Amino acid sequence: MKSSSIHIGLLGCGTVGAALVHLLTEQRDSVKHRTGLDLSIEAIVVNDINKERSIPLPNEVLTTDASSVIGNPEINLIVEVMGGIEPARELILGALNSGQPVVTANKELLAQHGAELYAAAEKSGVDLLFEAAVAGGIPVVRPLRESLSGEPITRIRGIINGTTNFILTRMTQDGVSFDEALLEAQELGYAELDSTYDVEGYDAGAKIAILATLAFGADVTSEDVQHEGISGITVEDIKFADRLGHCIKLVAVAEQIINQEGKSEIGVRVYPALIPFDHPLAAVNGSFNAVFVEGDAVGELMFYGPGAGGRPTASAVFGDVIDASGNLQRSHGSLIGALDRPLICPPESFESSFYLNLKVEDQPGVLARVAEVFENHGVSIQSMEQEGMASEARLTFITHSVHEKDLLHTLESLKSLDVVSNVDSVLRVVGD
Repeated sequence: MKSSSIHIGLLGCGTVGAALVHLLTEQRDSVKHRTGLDLSIEAIVVNDINKERSIPLPNEVLTTDASSVIGNPEINLIVEVMGGIEPARELILGALNSGQPVVTANKELLAQHGAELYAAAEKSGVDLLFEAAVAGGIPVVRPLRESLSGEPITRIRGIINGTTNFILTRMTQDGVSFDEALLEAQELGYAELDSTYDVEGYDAGAKIAILATLAFGADVTSEDVQHEGISGITVEDIKFADRLGHCIKLVAVAEQIINQEGKSEIGVRVYPALIPFDHPLAAVNGSFNAVFVEGDAVGELMFYGPGAGGRPTASAVFGDVIDASGNLQRSHGSLIGALDRPLICPPESFESSFYLNLKVEDQPGVLARVAEVFENHGVSIQSMEQEGMASEARLTFITHSVHEKDLLHTLESLKSLDVVSNVDSVLRVVGD
């Protein structure tokens, strides 16, 4: 097979970038034999050339001058793994505008400025590929862009943050506290020292915004996502969930909803939820991820695999590099298409079952008064447990599906009852 040389400019050489260099070096001959593409990294843009790096390339490929790579006619393809918004956005736009295809793993950038970048790629007729931006090594972006492009998708739901899933798994299986599990995640490299982006749901929010954009053909951004994190989850919550036949996971959801006016809205949310033990998501543990895609024609599909780590993520980047290189040789790109701003479903319009954990006075008639509050707001109770303590009692409820606005009004009334000392936990419950 006649070979074609593809010269790559790499922006960033951290965990993922270094893993990509190793993977490309290891697989270069195999890829050349199978595809005819001779892939080589000709330049790596870094902040510090003198920093020690364990990569199988000479130091001469390192540079601090991004302008020597962006727009350089000798560089055929740009790979961005530096992260952050700027200068990544400016560099990617520069590459696309100069006709260089781009592969990126930058979920934060795509979730905030995706429409601008997709439009630049389309205008130049080159690829902007980003499989690694969502769910690490799991191939879910390309199926949404290509295999399912004609599928009327109704909902995407999944576990797409490995850090929080690891933490909740440790709390569930070993009974350690949130703080202990977070420290272990940091020591193992699953979590940053400042873990806010992960544990408060912003990382998963950026990913679900990207998936919603692809699934629904709309310009969904991270600002459209409603976030709730896991920092308030306790071992007691997990024990109660277990007794009720559930575990707790951080879930990301994007779905199309028909509002009361008959118009289509998109709801995009991230929140901790009770998952029934017999649901497939309940078996997704550690740093693994899983994404369910539901469509009118195809039914339900599940994508599962490692959601974090340098080598799995680099594998997804590498697949995009091969795809973009092949498209470059064939003089066509894989485009997103036109994106319109959607109607975003307000949070009070969502429906869900809920788990509530209340501390109440341990005296006769309390349960009846609490139940009356639920009844007054039209909230139906599916199950209830009562546990006595020293001077108080604990009531736990799972409701039937209810509009969130009705649940919020119920909570306000419960908190005003003199026999309710505290509402400890309120979590959604995943049903079908």
